[in-house]
Amino acid sequence: MKMKKVIATALVGFMAMGLLAGCGGGKDKQEENNTLRIGMECGYAPFNWTQQDDSNNAVAIEGGGYANGYDVQIAKKVADGLGKELVIVKTEWDGLVPAVQSGVIDGIIAGMSPTAERKEVIDFTDNYYVSDLVIVVKADGPYANATSIKDFAGAALTAQLNTFHDTVIDQIEGVNHVTAMTDFPSMRVALESGIIDGYVSERPEGISAAAANSAFAYVGFAVEDGFQYEINDAAIAMGIKKDSALTAEVNKVLAGISQEERDSLMADAIAQQPAAE
Repeated sequence: MKMKKVIATALVGFMAMGLLAGCGGGKDKQEENNTLRIGMECGYAPFNWTQQDDSNNAVAIEGGGYANGYDVQIAKKVADGLGKELVIVKTEWDGLVPAVQSGVIDGIIAGMSPTAERKEVIDFTDNYYVSDLVIVVKADGPYANATSIKDFAGAALTAQLNTFHDTVIDQIEGVNHVTAMTDFPSMRVALESGIIDGYVSERPEGISAAAANSAFAYVGFAVEDGFQYEINDAAIAMGIKKDSALTAEVNKVLAGISQEERDSLMADAIAQQPAAE
């Protein structure tokens, strides 16, 4: 009888522990549901960059440091609109799509274009920015006064790996298409050191590069003299896992952000970017 009592007491104890564990697990799930985990490189100014403090409304990066830039401020507005806490997950470019597919992050807000190829594996929200393509060059170099992509015949040009920027380079007859690079800081170093003559980028990044380093300039083109591409290739949207209800929810938030506010956020990002991004 005594042994049965001991066993019964032990069972009650185990059940209590199980209940406590269950409550703890529920709390963790609730906390998880109250966050919006957004992936970005944190190295593509003025869209996103890494800084040492929370100045200018920067957001803490999971694991250390702070992120800021246009993407970060858009992500904050999206999170606020959804009633969630924003968590920035610093992720290399090639890892962003797999991260959203696997659920490691809830979405990508990283200057990513909703290309047809990407739409095959993830969904995208409505565009939150639309730009055009430029070529970043040396301010005192032979291509600083170019007015057409034809002027870059013979130039050594590159772009970021796995972006549509890299695919348009071959539209230039006689171009020296240098192997794509992993990120924009690497391309800026290559340009300054003379390894390349220029790299293809979006206009805000070109403005950012010239503002951060007086040795750089960017060349824009009239429609008839520039690269040919689909409008969605130059647009930027939030990437989300296929068939997620989050896409429609985010679209409602984005619809409430006026063009004037978006332009103001970009102007602030360009002005606030680190001098040596």
